Amino acid sequence: MPTPTRKLHPFALTDVTIDDPFWTPRQEANRAVSIPHILAMCRQTGRVDAFKLDWRPGDPNPPHIFWDSDVAKWIEAAAYSLATRPDKRLEAEVDEIIDLIVAAQQTEGYLNIHFTVVEPEKRWANLRDWHELYCAGHLIEAAVAYWQATGKRALLDAVCRYADYIGSVFGRGKGKKRGFPGHEELELALVKLFRATGEQRYLKLSKFFVDERGRKPHYYDKEAKERGDDPKTWWARDYSYNQSHVPVREQDEALGHSVRAMYLYSGMADVAAETGDEELRTACKRLWASAVERKMYVTGGVGSAHQGEKFTADYDLPNESAYAETCAAIGLVYFAHRMLQLEADGKYADVLEQALYNGVLSGVGVRGDRFFYVNPLASAGGHHRQEFFGCACCPPNLARLIAELGSYVYATSGNALYVNLYVGGEGETEVAGWPMTLHQETCYPWEGAVKLTVELGQPTKFDVRLRLPGWCRAFSLEVNDEPVEPRLTKGYASLKREWQDGDVVELCLDMPVERIVANPAVVEDAGKVALQRGPLVYCLEQCDHSGDVRGLALPDDAELTARFDTNLLGGATVIETTGLAPAATGWKGNLYRPLSETSAKPVRIKAIPYCLWDNRAPGAMAVWLPRG
Repeated sequence: MPTPTRKLHPFALTDVTIDDPFWTPRQEANRAVSIPHILAMCRQTGRVDAFKLDWRPGDPNPPHIFWDSDVAKWIEAAAYSLATRPDKRLEAEVDEIIDLIVAAQQTEGYLNIHFTVVEPEKRWANLRDWHELYCAGHLIEAAVAYWQATGKRALLDAVCRYADYIGSVFGRGKGKKRGFPGHEELELALVKLFRATGEQRYLKLSKFFVDERGRKPHYYDKEAKERGDDPKTWWARDYSYNQSHVPVREQDEALGHSVRAMYLYSGMADVAAETGDEELRTACKRLWASAVERKMYVTGGVGSAHQGEKFTADYDLPNESAYAETCAAIGLVYFAHRMLQLEADGKYADVLEQALYNGVLSGVGVRGDRFFYVNPLASAGGHHRQEFFGCACCPPNLARLIAELGSYVYATSGNALYVNLYVGGEGETEVAGWPMTLHQETCYPWEGAVKLTVELGQPTKFDVRLRLPGWCRAFSLEVNDEPVEPRLTKGYASLKREWQDGDVVELCLDMPVERIVANPAVVEDAGKVALQRGPLVYCLEQCDHSGDVRGLALPDDAELTARFDTNLLGGATVIETTGLAPAATGWKGNLYRPLSETSAKPVRIKAIPYCLWDNRAPGAMAVWLPRG
């Protein structure tokens, strides 16, 4: 294979310690509440005991085709938590479940509870609609994470056997199936397995699945006919639903089911990074532009349609009916992180941050035991978090991302150290052959001040590159209290010098409140503004207002004031101003009236971070406000 082309290498999770006023409480809620809650729900719904393989025909609650993935993601979340916060009780719970999973593996290596006990005769019969390969991917990710966290190989050895079995079934060799996942995920998981084991066969298998996708004659037509089905009667009608309408290198538009798309694009970026495949890398850049520049919500949410949970046409971004699945925003974080590694361009970290602080964090309540599956940008008051879902992909997905946050903060490239996210704590690495520790202090995203202290054993020359967020219009930078003018490189401020132990870098990012407007082609937001401060998008909640928040207007000349409210959900910056509310009088018997006969009255407006909505009293919500 060609030479790998990954430009950035993230710090290992265990080399990053988070001690941050914003993120530490969220990680603690994740560890102490979300992870135990999700396990309890997996037990209550039968997902864990299903691995005992004791279900029999006629029994209630048959194991579903995607149950394996829910448990696997929980294991992965637990593994990341254990990597940074050892917990003997949690580790024992994981070991118990892994014992069940390993015992459920079949002699040839196959491992899937549904197609072992419910429909064993249908193994590999419908890759298009069923989730065998998807579940395999999540089992692999869980196994790699747990081995890296604990050194225990039981699950890793099992998934290596499973991956080898999959490799014996699928491929271009004689007698093999030339199929590929209907719900993508295995592609990126196999690259993780390759990186963990060094075994090239796993990278080659991932590349096969990426390369085979969308080729003609279409494999899904073939398998449908073998099942006795007519491919033309498929409910989705179009293979763009699962991104297999054409080979991936020919795709130039983000289409279909948004979570599947994000996982596929992440796998494509991984394969491109490990093989030096420039054609695949170029395809990733085209698909990125389509998804982010024409189909992404201001919150970083993607996939606007409920029907098919999918992308629609360019600029079709409705607010109250937005789907914007939490898993899709998480998938966008994964894709952005991989593109950042490929390109070393801050624009990818900007979107990663945008999705993380808004479309992802909105998915979990501050207590950690209630979740959003769907993330609209307006609500009449009936949309609320749930303790779990029948299709439970989002809760464990949130738990694993929050637990893994440390691996997104820093990266290295040769003798350059990149700071991608501003999160308090420290990161340890080796630069120019010498160990170093970078201490970070900040109240981001509430404040734009960041202090970095270098800890070195001896003077060392290297480059520190600090991301300048796309939302920031002005900044100042000092080293040891002396102003410096950095070199600007693809969204980063570059400081190349001989660093001494104890050197201090202070970055100050201007963080005014901004009125954001949408591209004129987004007709849903015509004549409206959204409020943003730093990386956070804001919204109006009904509990802070007397009139319906969806009818409040924000004059262009209204002064916007930011203040930190210590009483709001543990403390948060709110935005306050004076808006306009339409007068409610004079409408009896009138559906319409002349504008000249109506009036508006001044009202106080209080906006809170979108990620915090629906944590207090239920009620309406709006992100986009009419301009007054």
